Amino acid sequence: MKRTKNIKKLTENPYLNLYQFDAVNKLGSSHPYYIASRNNEEALALNTHKANPDGVVIYSVYGKCHDKVVMVRQFRYALDNYIYEFPAGLVDPGETAMEAAVREMKEETGLTFTLADSDSHLMRGCFSSIGMTDECIATAYGYASGEPNTNLLEDNEDLSIKLVDKKEAKRILKEENLSIKASYLLLHFLNSDPENPFDFLNI
Repeated sequence: MKRTKNIKKLTENPYLNLYQFDAVNKLGSSHPYYIASRNNEEALALNTHKANPDGVVIYSVYGKCHDKVVMVRQFRYALDNYIYEFPAGLVDPGETAMEAAVREMKEETGLTFTLADSDSHLMRGCFSSIGMTDECIATAYGYASGEPNTNLLEDNEDLSIKLVDKKEAKRILKEENLSIKASYLLLHFLNSDPENPFDFLNI
């Protein structure tokens, strides 16, 4: 039995829209439910039943000793404040999530991103906040090289690049505004071995 019915698009915005539908609970009763999505109605996850990434977050180690990770401190309007995040961005039409990771890393930080040799199933799409959106994010794991710069940032992007070692990672976890994705990834970093920085992917 399909448990989502009568989908209505409530807004007409270029990047994000609000949808209303009838949600049918386990007893067969229905109630109104709302989600935000970047997708058109056909591509909503409740219609496709697929985890197609529309965004990517990038976990990259930096330096010869692999003892730092690349983060950004970015102004976010939803907070009217700065927050620590890992580089991230949207997947463009016709682009894979991993191609988006390479492009977004270059655009946000000026760095070159090389994908780690790891199992592809760990880089598949996962839903970020399923109670309110069908946003689906892939995580790209790899190595960053080059000299950081913000030459390719758009005018509306207000961020600084942070090369974070383990001491600074602990401080950020204790003191700074932090996205939940960044929090989990920093915990991985703190428990990683610089000689084998992606051992935690072996499951």
